[in-house]
Amino acid sequence: MQKILYVLALCSCLLPRVIRAESLILSQVRTELYFSPKGGAEAAIVRAVSRTKNEICVLAYSFTSAPIDEALAAAHQRGVKITVILDKSQVTAKGGRMRSLQEADVPVFIDSTHAIAHNKVMILDKNRVITGSFNFTRSAEERNAENLLIMTNRALSKKYLEDFARHLEHAVPADPAS
Repeated sequence: MQKILYVLALCSCLLPRVIRAESLILSQVRTELYFSPKGGAEAAIVRAVSRTKNEICVLAYSFTSAPIDEALAAAHQRGVKITVILDKSQVTAKGGRMRSLQEADVPVFIDSTHAIAHNKVMILDKNRVITGSFNFTRSAEERNAENLLIMTNRALSKKYLEDFARHLEHAVPADPAS
């Protein structure tokens, strides 16, 4: 019982500092917010990708959006470093864009470590994060009730890049023959 009380006391002392630190980061975030269906989220992603100059890291559960695929391929062609990690379901997904990305010479990896790699994240130029419930799919834009946030903040982006690196460590290159 004493150990439990000690841990609770320790946590209660640290908690205000953690909240303040996170609040500081979040108070400095410039945010764009989109809702679907037909709320412009897909177009916002395409615009953000087209404005990216150096690097895009993608974590995607489902990826069937041709416009987003085309924007990533175009960014890659103009010299933007792109790395994509997809959920294992995308290897056989109907309408999936994995092969199209590979044909554009975009490095694609598969995360099969988790039951579902349910992320919907892009990190752009180490200072912008795209995330939310919005899968990178046509259904997300046209039929589903979804949300999408585009947040600009280097410290927040760093946290997402750290998570991306953790997933890249256990992901494997997608088999082009799949």
